[in-house]
Amino acid sequence: MSDATAPHEADHKLAGIRVLVTGATSGLGEAMAAALTEAGARVIVTGRDESRARAAARALGSSAMACRLDVRDDQSVAACIDQARAAWGGIDMLVNNAGIGMRTVNPRFMSEPQPFWEVAPAGFRDVVDTKLIGCFLMARAVVPLMLEGGGGRIVNISMSEQTMVRRGFVPYGPAGAGVEALSRVMAADLADSPVTVNILLPGGATRTGMLPDDVAADLQRTLLDPAVMGPPIVWLASDRAAGVHDRRIVAKEFDPASAAA
Repeated sequence: MSDATAPHEADHKLAGIRVLVTGATSGLGEAMAAALTEAGARVIVTGRDESRARAAARALGSSAMACRLDVRDDQSVAACIDQARAAWGGIDMLVNNAGIGMRTVNPRFMSEPQPFWEVAPAGFRDVVDTKLIGCFLMARAVVPLMLEGGGGRIVNISMSEQTMVRRGFVPYGPAGAGVEALSRVMAADLADSPVTVNILLPGGATRTGMLPDDVAADLQRTLLDPAVMGPPIVWLASDRAAGVHDRRIVAKEFDPASAAA
């Protein structure tokens, strides 16, 4: 190893920190879990389907552990947190990534936008419960443990502001806007504590399977690789991000040299 590369690599050694990633069996969550384990973190891979969570954890190796988790259910949340405490003694970082895309509400949402008054209440609730209420329930359960343990980090995964207010994007857009507002309040509540809260978003549509199958070819070519989330999530877990708080970080624009400024 040359002297020129040693500092850079040292910055990204996570030394076994304990990270829980919600919705980690596919898409952005899977990409972030992979990046974190590659950097040396221990990762709890969660998902509603326990078999998928176990398969994803096996693929990541011995530093990953699976946990069945429905972020909409406070009892499921408590059970997963208890599993983390029993296995690893606590959680150093929570990545609130779980979410449901627009396809569950309108399979052709890109080509045939659906007005909000035609959205089924059950579909609205499921998306909001997963993205927004899930974020609240997870943070509510984890923060007391972090405060008791002397510190921790929360990263809430968001979306572009354009997506939040785009025509036909109810309830996905409003759910994301709610996560951003919740994140700001969480950051304010924790401002004088050793627990940090930050927002991370890809910065564009990603190849996660959330877009319809009939999406235009020109848009398909512009989709971001979910791996774009790797460098910023590893940085947020590292010593270099100690004290970074109440920031909104766009993954495709991420520059580790200036991120802490």
